[in-house]
Amino acid sequence: MSSAPRPGPGRGWLLRLVIAFAFAQGAVSMARPAVSYRALALGADETAVGVIAGVYALLPLFAAVPLGRRTDCGRCAPLLPIGVVLISGGCALSGVVSSLAAMAAWSGVMGLGHLCFVIGAQSIVARQSAPAEQDRDFGHFTIGASLGQLVGPIAAGALISGGSGALGRTSALALLVSAAVCAVALTSLWRIEHRRTPGAAPAAGKSTAKARTGARTKANAKPKVPVTAILGARGVPAGIFISMAVLSATDILTAYLPVVGEHRGIAPATVGLLLSLRAAASIACRLAMPVMLRLLGRTALLVTSCLLAGLICAGMVLPVPVPVLAVMLAALGFCLGVGQPLSMTTVVRAAPADARSTALALRLTGNRLGQAAAPAAAGLIAGTAGAAAPFALLGALLLAAAGLGLQGGGAGGTSVRPEPAPVPPAPDPVRERGAPRADAP
Repeated sequence: MSSAPRPGPGRGWLLRLVIAFAFAQGAVSMARPAVSYRALALGADETAVGVIAGVYALLPLFAAVPLGRRTDCGRCAPLLPIGVVLISGGCALSGVVSSLAAMAAWSGVMGLGHLCFVIGAQSIVARQSAPAEQDRDFGHFTIGASLGQLVGPIAAGALISGGSGALGRTSALALLVSAAVCAVALTSLWRIEHRRTPGAAPAAGKSTAKARTGARTKANAKPKVPVTAILGARGVPAGIFISMAVLSATDILTAYLPVVGEHRGIAPATVGLLLSLRAAASIACRLAMPVMLRLLGRTALLVTSCLLAGLICAGMVLPVPVPVLAVMLAALGFCLGVGQPLSMTTVVRAAPADARSTALALRLTGNRLGQAAAPAAAGLIAGTAGAAAPFALLGALLLAAAGLGLQGGGAGGTSVRPEPAPVPPAPDPVRERGAPRADAP
């Protein structure tokens, strides 16, 4: 009769988180193609563009797990403004430097900021959503990313193509504007994390509650779940690989479609519209996800979406006309929209309850590993086999993800290990409110 108590008043926190993520992701989605165009203006070839895109993921590769450990033991919200400041700084400084090495370094700072923001935000969603609502809440959360990916490339394309061929100057302007866009995210970060978190006392029990909570926090802090145990949980490796494949596809598409456009004579504004079309299709997918989950189930949805995305990516190697490319990108965006939210839920449900932020950080480490390795490999392939060749690599990666999902990647999230979290957490956070109600009858 008494359903699990909601971890906070209403769902305004999720709306504010989606708005903040939309601005932060919009800035990054605006900056990534602008970085590619600015690198081309400074004399970079396809290989150098791939290396710069890979450095974006390099710093996050080493920082993800420590940040996840820290978030498991404390609050998530402080990572959000830190991430916004780093993204804004990386965007602005990428627009004013004039060497490829400096651009690569500031691109790395931008990537570190994005990592901080995403770890904090995903951990808040995992911590404040009831288990039955995680698919929906993660789906709504990633709509923020898709909104940013929708608007960012259009804005970048409009700014970059508005300078009558002065690619260096207009791409620098786009980077400075993206820094300002990201800073707007700070306005939505108020009261986004509820105080009822592991390690925070419920505010009604004064010093006794404080002492008890301190002792409990110490007791809970000593057994840290080893990374090997998290990775060994059924469903976690599959969720990490699927997420890595999907994000690598989105990332290489963002970094390399401008290069393909330059080779095929497609204007930057058109390239921006094409990237935004893909993002709009991802938004449509995430809005329709509850219906698709009911009709197909998690495993079938993951496998089918990865399989179709892999085939479409491989088909993009062909020199198709722009209208056909637009249709392909819309279909690709719809398929890629499935992987991120479902892989988050898969990892959260499969991981031990006291190591979920670390598990999400490991998922992001896999993402960043893909973002570091895939663009570098794509750059090498593009340098030898042509600008469109990296899409064949993406096709293979997504087909491998579909195979992994078929072997049980989706089952990891569905293997309803009914996590004792919803019922047993009565002793700590829910005690102040729930205990009186439980004792009354």
